[in-house]
Amino acid sequence: MSAETPIRFGILGCAEIARKVSRAITVAQNATVYALGSRSIDKATAFAKANNFPANAKIYGSYDAVLDDPDVDAVYVPLPTSLHVKWAVLAAQKKKHILLEKPVALNVAEFDKIAEACESSGVQIMDGTMWMHHPRTAKMSEFLSDSNRFGQLRTIHTVFTFASDPDFLKNDIRVKPDLDAHGALGDAGWYCIRGILWVSNYELPKTVIALRGPILNEVGVILSCGASLHWEDGKVATFHCSFLSSLTMEITAVGTKGTLHVDGFVIPHQEKEARFSFASETGFDEFVTCWVPPPSQHIVTTDIPQEVLMVREFSRLVGAIKNGSKPEKKWPTLSRKTQIVLDAVKASIDKGFEPIDIKY
Repeated sequence: MSAETPIRFGILGCAEIARKVSRAITVAQNATVYALGSRSIDKATAFAKANNFPANAKIYGSYDAVLDDPDVDAVYVPLPTSLHVKWAVLAAQKKKHILLEKPVALNVAEFDKIAEACESSGVQIMDGTMWMHHPRTAKMSEFLSDSNRFGQLRTIHTVFTFASDPDFLKNDIRVKPDLDAHGALGDAGWYCIRGILWVSNYELPKTVIALRGPILNEVGVILSCGASLHWEDGKVATFHCSFLSSLTMEITAVGTKGTLHVDGFVIPHQEKEARFSFASETGFDEFVTCWVPPPSQHIVTTDIPQEVLMVREFSRLVGAIKNGSKPEKKWPTLSRKTQIVLDAVKASIDKGFEPIDIKY
């Protein structure tokens, strides 16, 4: 296969997020929307038309038909979390590379089944955490790794909240125990946990303790929660995620010499412009009226949205595998670590806010 041949994507289901990612597949130069499968052929046809799928895209009335199509290279799986283990394992067994929505599974044991199937078939898996692929993320990593400006990491705080409307809180799959049982923890909390792990260079904490006062709906799905994470060397992190508060997406990372702050870390305030600030060895002026020096403000511009960069990188890896390379193990490793912490938060909530020791 030549490097110029686009990776042919099949999409399983017509979830709302599939609108955004299918557009990204269309825009990415090394990928194309090749097939769409839904349990209803009418729904799939309407979705393809509404989202400007290529005229020659194949429309199927089942997920199996997409996986059985020999020309599909990779599948994007935006199905409810409860269906991930079944369809991702099947996709891997059919030698399809997998771009999987988060959370990747209901628990790490399920994800291990998915990862094992991918490894057995030699296929790439990557989760849909888009902000990892934004050029701002690489830029911020430079500050965090600079011991002269940032020093040693001491604490991390992340927040991702958004105010849901009554229809969401009643009907969205993220509030249904049989579909996305982890609710806000699985959705917004996934990003908070990944943000913490990213700052800590993916070093897992020793202990996780859920914060008291989570809010659950009448069927037991989490609408708002938080946790603290503790490392053996004394580092501490906290996060808060919610479907019930004003839109906020923040990371604050504090080192012995510097502080990184990013607002809009999951989705930048503007599609082509992302900001963050960094303070290093900052103090007060003589009369304690201002910071000296003030934090430096940084703007990272990109003409390519982060979801397109994600699809492009995933497709590059798939193309490399077609040319003889091995799958990139970084991505399933990051998915697994994020899922481990998520599982521990849920366990702590279920056990009355007991500390949960992390085992990798």
